[in-house]
Amino acid sequence: MNVLFFLTPKAELSYVYDDETLRQALEKMEYHRYTSIPMLNRKGEYIGTITEGDILFYIKNEFSLNFKDSEKIHVKEVDRRRYNAPIRVDADIEDLIQKATTQNFVPVIDDKNSFIGIVTRQDIIQYCTKRMRELEAGK
Repeated sequence: MNVLFFLTPKAELSYVYDDETLRQALEKMEYHRYTSIPMLNRKGEYIGTITEGDILFYIKNEFSLNFKDSEKIHVKEVDRRRYNAPIRVDADIEDLIQKATTQNFVPVIDDKNSFIGIVTRQDIIQYCTKRMRELEAGK
């Protein structure tokens, strides 16, 4: 099975560019009700994932909780607790599932390191559940 079967394409996603401000990132995350969001550079390459926690601790440590100052900081300046490693579009399904065990979504990149979308853990679980039911029903 191909990773593309599970892919939610970039065009259907929300993400932030690394030169956007903290405020912009927070507003996108709030609007879409995300707790984490992929971060790209302007070339479209995957940089990492930024989380609510990353932003909260950055604001606490740098601004003494002065939110107005967040309009001056780019998200690339925020230290991130972990790196949600991407997989290549031609990766094995086993690699995809292994990454999805520790990440809510797995970023997918092409052979030029350009971000092309994500695979959510939810989509993988739903597919597996469907296949189990089909097998139990003898399909």
